[in-house]
Amino acid sequence: MNILKKFYCRAYQIALRIALPILPYREPVLLKDYDELVTTLKNLGKTSVLLVTDKSIRNLGLTADLENIVSQNEISLFVYDNTVANPTIKNVEEAVELYKENQCDCIIAFGGGSAIDCAKATGARIVKPKKSLSKMKGILKIRKKLPTLIAIPTTAGTGSETTLASVITDDETRHKFAINDFPLIPKYALLDAKLTIGLPKHITSTTGMDALTHAIEAYIGRSTTKTTRDNAVQAIKLIFENLEVAYFNGENLTARENMLKASYLAGLAFTKSYVGYVHAIAHSLGGKYNIPHGLANAIILPYVLKKYGKKIYKKLWKLGVLSGLFEEKTPCEIGAKIFIQKIEDMNNKMGISQTIQEIQEEDIPALAKTAEKEGNPLYPVPKLLTAEQLEEIYREVKYGK
Repeated sequence: MNILKKFYCRAYQIALRIALPILPYREPVLLKDYDELVTTLKNLGKTSVLLVTDKSIRNLGLTADLENIVSQNEISLFVYDNTVANPTIKNVEEAVELYKENQCDCIIAFGGGSAIDCAKATGARIVKPKKSLSKMKGILKIRKKLPTLIAIPTTAGTGSETTLASVITDDETRHKFAINDFPLIPKYALLDAKLTIGLPKHITSTTGMDALTHAIEAYIGRSTTKTTRDNAVQAIKLIFENLEVAYFNGENLTARENMLKASYLAGLAFTKSYVGYVHAIAHSLGGKYNIPHGLANAIILPYVLKKYGKKIYKKLWKLGVLSGLFEEKTPCEIGAKIFIQKIEDMNNKMGISQTIQEIQEEDIPALAKTAEKEGNPLYPVPKLLTAEQLEEIYREVKYGK
């Protein structure tokens, strides 16, 4: 990377880091159960709710109790359940239309990151009706209070219930882009581990590794605070201790609760400290080939950590010590490599592939440019990479290394 571009990226990131204490970050108000949710709706004077979810979740009956209790309390409820993995502009526009048709005044997002992202973008379009989603791409393009948004995650991974981001895919170009603004942080969140009990094993594993990626990228970046580092460390410890338990024994409610807590903490960490090239690459693959985001992150994470090399050895060593992977007397480089090996071992035990075969060689240059554009200058990564260096990672992810 030429010195001028490098200077620009780092200056941009430093400016954001300096502004951290004065930016309007907030945490969602945590609700205990559906009764408290309904009481909250009544206290706010809400009369018509749009529930954003997906068909698989609704067909499993997971939304039934919520739908019943809301309707029984004389609050109208309308369901948009066409959300797809990697939600699209079309999904958002359909949900907006349903919201308007029924004069809704509140949005409940029920599901994984896709449903929550769709609900966030729906709220953004409602308050900015003359602005297309593609023009909201980037940071601070909304700047207007959304309708009351309540997030109920059904996976322990995305942390979307805590974040200021919504990731949307353009139906036509398959370009995946992030919208980042403070109004997108849900006003309320309800964390119920029982909703995650029935998750398929591959969803448990990949969403859990998604949360791990959030925590690690937040911790190793250059825009951390004591609070975000503490949140990231707690999340990583909880994931190391509970993810495989939840994967092999899906009925273990304690493990499920700890994973939901880990996802929440990781979300708090990365919404302030941002992510890195793992996410930039994963977003490009999600847009181009519809690769599930958590799966992409799980596979890509070790490759990117290795690419950072010595730049992150000390931080990975510290994470390894704090997570109980090895003793403090372990040499720094060895400890860092043990930490990366731990991630690869977890992937292997849970049946997550080491490669993404869908990547087409002829697509790699364009994919790398997309990832480079997303990552630079926004993400405060430990080591700046060019599009050419990112191409190397795509090939490693495709062919293995």
